[in-house]
Amino acid sequence: MKLEAKQVPWLHDARLQAVFDAIEAAGGEVCVAGGAVRNALMGEPVSDVDLATTLVPEEAMQALAQAHLKAVPTGIAHGTVTAVSDGVGYEITTIRDDIETDGRHAVVRFGTDWKRDALRRDLTINGLYCDRNGNIIDPLGNLDDVAARQVRFIGKAAERIEEDYLRILRFFRFFAQYGAGRPDAEGLKAAAWLKDGLKQVSVERVWMELRKLLAAKDPSRALLWMRTSGVLNLILPESEKWGIDFVSPLVEAEARFGWQEDAVLRLEAIIRPDGAVVRKLAKRLKLSNAERNRLLAWAMAEVPQPPIAEDELKRRIYYGDRQGVVDGLRIATAVAIFRQETADRIEAIAGNAAFAADWPVPRFPVRGKDLVNRGIPEGRDVGRVLKRLEKAWVESGFSLTAEALLSDL
Repeated sequence: MKLEAKQVPWLHDARLQAVFDAIEAAGGEVCVAGGAVRNALMGEPVSDVDLATTLVPEEAMQALAQAHLKAVPTGIAHGTVTAVSDGVGYEITTIRDDIETDGRHAVVRFGTDWKRDALRRDLTINGLYCDRNGNIIDPLGNLDDVAARQVRFIGKAAERIEEDYLRILRFFRFFAQYGAGRPDAEGLKAAAWLKDGLKQVSVERVWMELRKLLAAKDPSRALLWMRTSGVLNLILPESEKWGIDFVSPLVEAEARFGWQEDAVLRLEAIIRPDGAVVRKLAKRLKLSNAERNRLLAWAMAEVPQPPIAEDELKRRIYYGDRQGVVDGLRIATAVAIFRQETADRIEAIAGNAAFAADWPVPRFPVRGKDLVNRGIPEGRDVGRVLKRLEKAWVESGFSLTAEALLSDL
């Protein structure tokens, strides 16, 4: 089988072809590996292009240097170097097989056998390669799974998982991104049986996979099976007494109102809006400061029952956190869809969210020096008067000018 040029415009990019030239000039074989091939076959976007080669890392580095391409030893102990061709990076990994694993790490042995390299990969849809001309190399006969969008493990599911327990989450994440129908029965059973192995995996890796899953076009089916298997409650116990019912209507709202897929917003849809819950979750999963702060702003926003009058909404945004208010209103839109409320009400709540996202927050027009110039003594008196004037300005719908506000002093 051969990929047509229109399926893989990236394959014929001169920068990538220069990398092929460099490796082949040194006597090595080189192919595009894994995700780029899978996505091209499925008609999905391709973002990163990774390569596999028969050259060992030192040979690959030398071959790139000989071709005047920058070579970076990004993961040389595990066989990976990065070629930089006219500003674009391509990871190149020596084909290999795992000779020892402990559920988290693997000891690898470099080789030249493409089938053995495919056998060490996790899922059948990832065990594919193509050469520089688009010819597919399918050492394990996995093309049928790609066509059927069947996400299953290579070989025995339990063995693949025991090599790296993170593969449980990868199984569900790839099902969310690419799967059709029901999850593979053997994989689902093995994931449920071996889920406690996830306790051995670093929380950073767990959150990385969960975040990617939540960012899928529609993660609702994967979350359902994760919950059924007990995996979701294990990695996200905060969801256990809240549920995942609002995820599907949130996905529907995203499509209806043109919102981008948003992993953090979808996380908010499956946990309780409670500051203590959020702080515990953020600490346990070691979320970034930005992620933690966004979750806290949403949990603490205290958005009244929508739809909200425009003046009240402006006050909430001005005194609160815009993103927290927007998130609360988008979740409220999903809840309204879930409850099958009227179209007018759903549109009104989504309209609140759109207004909250776009309203340009005005700047209070009075400064402390304005009061001092009017004879107000510096210190606490200035602060008290500023607060009183700001309240009057907000209650006017942010319409009073500085002159009008200062005229009453």
